[in-house]
Amino acid sequence: MTALENLIQTLSRLPGIGPKSASRLAYHLIKTDKLYNSTLADAIATIQDKIFPCSICGSFTEYDPCPMCGDTSRDRTQLCVVEQPQDVLTLQSSGAYNGLYHVLGGAISPLDGIGPEHLSFSKLVKRIDEGGFTELIIATNPTEEGDTTALYLRHILKNHEELSITRLASGLPIGGDLEYADRITLARSLRGRVRF
Repeated sequence: MTALENLIQTLSRLPGIGPKSASRLAYHLIKTDKLYNSTLADAIATIQDKIFPCSICGSFTEYDPCPMCGDTSRDRTQLCVVEQPQDVLTLQSSGAYNGLYHVLGGAISPLDGIGPEHLSFSKLVKRIDEGGFTELIIATNPTEEGDTTALYLRHILKNHEELSITRLASGLPIGGDLEYADRITLARSLRGRVRF
């Protein structure tokens, strides 16, 4: 295997990158100056040494605790539960939430061999038991696995009457057309309708 074929094959293992995209990236890297390629290679080689999960919330960080857990101006009565660390950045980019986060590390998926014991539920319950939270926002993905995870969360927290458990709304996107919406999205939209 040539160096170019090896690079294309390696790049195609990245999520969302197929063989054609990998080939375009490889040829781009060949034409790019050597300093950029060295900087990119160094950033990739050292990323796992510099970035790690926060000991409190599980989000990726370079400092422990992460900037959000250490920020005393955040609303410490709200806790938003997400599946993956990248979900924290997605929610933060909305600018609509200023509470704390908890990253589960995935969603319950028996077909993939992922059960509750593989996710950080016990750490979540411990955080809630330590007190202070009045609302738990479940922000798992609107998929079968995300819904299963949300139901499991509600089950394990059923004895926490002081905690208001909410779930992110789901339904039709702004600017979307009804004719292009799938049945599940339409059903969720109808069930989650609000007073106008």
